[in-house]
Amino acid sequence: MLLTHSCTGALEMAALLCEVGPGDEVIMPSYAFVSTVNAFVLRGARPCFVDIRRDTLNLDERLLESAINERTKVIVPMHYAGVGCEMDTVMALAKQYGLYVVEDAAQALGAKYRDRYLGTFGELGCYSFHETKNLISGEGGALAVNIPEFEERAEIIRQKGTNRAQFLRGEVDKYSWVSIGSSFLPSEIVAAFLLAQLENEQMINAKRMALWATYHDALADLAQEGFLVRPHWPEQCTPTAHIYYILTADIEERQALIEHLAARDIMAVFHYVPLHTSPMGRKFGYRPGQLPVTEELSERILRLPLYYSLTEPEVLRVTNAVREFYLA
Repeated sequence: MLLTHSCTGALEMAALLCEVGPGDEVIMPSYAFVSTVNAFVLRGARPCFVDIRRDTLNLDERLLESAINERTKVIVPMHYAGVGCEMDTVMALAKQYGLYVVEDAAQALGAKYRDRYLGTFGELGCYSFHETKNLISGEGGALAVNIPEFEERAEIIRQKGTNRAQFLRGEVDKYSWVSIGSSFLPSEIVAAFLLAQLENEQMINAKRMALWATYHDALADLAQEGFLVRPHWPEQCTPTAHIYYILTADIEERQALIEHLAARDIMAVFHYVPLHTSPMGRKFGYRPGQLPVTEELSERILRLPLYYSLTEPEVLRVTNAVREFYLA
């Protein structure tokens, strides 16, 4: 595991390690953060966006094989809200077609799929310690290097293309430029801040899981009556409560609910604008209507407040305001 200055840096290192270049294609969900696609586009690759599942908002593994062609080099499953993609299918297809798997586990540190940590299935896994994540260092990230043949190159890329890590271990008498790379290292202050978070990981995630459960229980009746949809995770997944979201009926209802909550000093936000409908996505030839589930759910999702210092009474104040909106 190599600490980086951000998850963006970890993703860019992954693209370099996989030797992605012009003419290559990289399969990923359109419902993801811009860093996920930029890391590979910067190397000259073309993104191949696939639709997401309705239940988890993760890449729909049933659409993967039809997206693979002779130019495909990497699959990038993004574990939305810390709920694992169907990694059995992803890894089986990657093995069948000789592809790399780079897991975008930015939201999934500590989460598991079939009792195995997310970020450890693919050749590489990328984590985030951004201020919005469960464990934070303001900015920060990490790259899990899961195959031995990438270990030395990863150190070199991270150290500006030099073998400085070998020099610091006394394995060489000087270091020099041996490959391409950049400065992906975090500062010592960032690393020190992160250490305190890591030492309290279990306590932090337990608190978040308790808050998540409070939300889930308090909104159960509204979900049963069809007013909203609550998040779901498959039984083989063990998340760490990164996000609590609801799905409204449509974008108009979501906007009205946002305004209703804001009037009560509660900030609720939606999430990603689908990458394929963005200006850059259009430059790659994508158009609205191509990924219908992504487009629909991106207009319905609403993230409710969830952070470590939040209290159970505050969660209930949020859910009471949501109930007031639907039942008034």
